[in-house]
Amino acid sequence: MSTLLEKIRDKARVANKKIMLPEGEEPRIIEAAKILVKEKIARVALLGNPQKIQQLGGDLDGVEIIDPLTDKNREKYVEILYETRKSKGLTLEEAQQLALNPLYYGTLAVKAGDADGMVAGAIHATGDTLRPALQIIKAAPGIKTISSFFLMVKEGSKYGYEGAFLFSDCGLNVNPDAEQLAEIAVTSAKTAHVLTGMEPYVAMLSFSTKGSAKHEFVDKVVLATQKAKELDPALKIDGDLQADAALVESVGKLKCPGSEVAGRANVLIFPDLNAGNIAYKLVQRLGGYEAIGPICQGFNKPVNDLSRGCSVEDVVNAVAITAVQATL
Repeated sequence: MSTLLEKIRDKARVANKKIMLPEGEEPRIIEAAKILVKEKIARVALLGNPQKIQQLGGDLDGVEIIDPLTDKNREKYVEILYETRKSKGLTLEEAQQLALNPLYYGTLAVKAGDADGMVAGAIHATGDTLRPALQIIKAAPGIKTISSFFLMVKEGSKYGYEGAFLFSDCGLNVNPDAEQLAEIAVTSAKTAHVLTGMEPYVAMLSFSTKGSAKHEFVDKVVLATQKAKELDPALKIDGDLQADAALVESVGKLKCPGSEVAGRANVLIFPDLNAGNIAYKLVQRLGGYEAIGPICQGFNKPVNDLSRGCSVEDVVNAVAITAVQATL
């Protein structure tokens, strides 16, 4: 495990947050819950049938188990769901049924303040996992764009923050416009600082550096950089930057002398999902970086989606990151 992940787990321990795990009858989730409680990374609640969970998990001392069918908060959550969605046509009867869905029940617990965040997706598609959060938790104040990021880590690398980068968006927004790209940049910088302690240096990436190429794709990145500066005037951000100008000090000085970001970037913002997804996979596979994610950002309270191929360790890391995000 990387030093960065150890630091994130330590931050989670200090935060002492409660995270909902709706897929409580899934063996990987149960095993992760036991580790999380044993190592005091977070307080967790498994949703599901208590008898089945106990049968699968054995000794679950310290792990909370919640059965939506009998939980004391059920009616409160139904009311929250109904009031949130009745304008969209949801009836009280439909809310009573929908609230029993563990993904909705876990989200409602977070909305109600009975938990600090939620992690799911080990046995559910991304759309199913995030839909309740988009409907109920919604975006943080001042944010319209929910996005995702990867922590890219390689111990001993001379690039980034102690070998770490935040890449965004690599998983959700296919072709963000300039305003969305600006929000992704500002949100990513805040996330990077909270999770790693780094001072963010944000590069708005393009195939052009400072107008070396003319195209509407470049114009979008330039406009997004301007908008990001308006959203956060203190943000250290520059664009349009090619990847080498963003990462390599000598190239940065040559292509854009005077830039406080060029040659030292640690938060990389990609112009679209094509670029972001391709880049993180190349850096992971060819560059030997550990890719942690995708992790969501921009929600009013943190909700994160697991890969259905996730390992127990992946679940533990996702919960630790979610717990730290809950301190934002």
